[in-house]
Amino acid sequence: MFALVESGSITKFFSGNQGITIGDNQYSKQIFYLWSSAEREAIGIYEVEMDTSKRKDEQWYINTDITYTFGSGKVTGSYGDATAKAHADTLWTSQDKTDGKIPEGKDVGDVAVEGLKTVLIRNIKKQAAAELSNTDWYIVRKADAGTAVPSSITTHRAAVRTKAASMETSITNASDTPALETLYTYTKQEDGSVTRPLGELPRLES
Repeated sequence: MFALVESGSITKFFSGNQGITIGDNQYSKQIFYLWSSAEREAIGIYEVEMDTSKRKDEQWYINTDITYTFGSGKVTGSYGDATAKAHADTLWTSQDKTDGKIPEGKDVGDVAVEGLKTVLIRNIKKQAAAELSNTDWYIVRKADAGTAVPSSITTHRAAVRTKAASMETSITNASDTPALETLYTYTKQEDGSVTRPLGELPRLES
């Protein structure tokens, strides 16, 4: 992205994929690809330099809008301080009821906005259900025909449920959003493996 700077202020932005007009002068899009930075800057066009040092993972944080500034001969786009998403549910309050904000069918104490913990635990349940569904047919066959379920399948299904419960407990016990992020952050171990504190659900080996 490029910006037009006039009298020390940013007045317009360009994507660089089409020609532009500045005052009475028209320029083809080639100025963004064939001209040097010095040549573009001579007519007030600067390539935007992004500062992403404050930008955080949007799974866990709400980033601010980008602020564009001109100074020291360059245009910079930067983020402000990110805000952590709520890790706990937000509930409807008595004040919300007084203000008429609570929708029909809801009341004080009901969930207004789900927090990260609720969303993440629901995802774990879905993942566990999906893994168990791969071997559900053994259970159906047992009910229909009386064929015994192999011990390896029984062991695997129990392991999935146990691990899912453990993962849900870890999520529930996380003190804040950064702690949740840590649970899901993969790091390389001394043995070369890449793991995360939350761990993984067992997979049935084929």
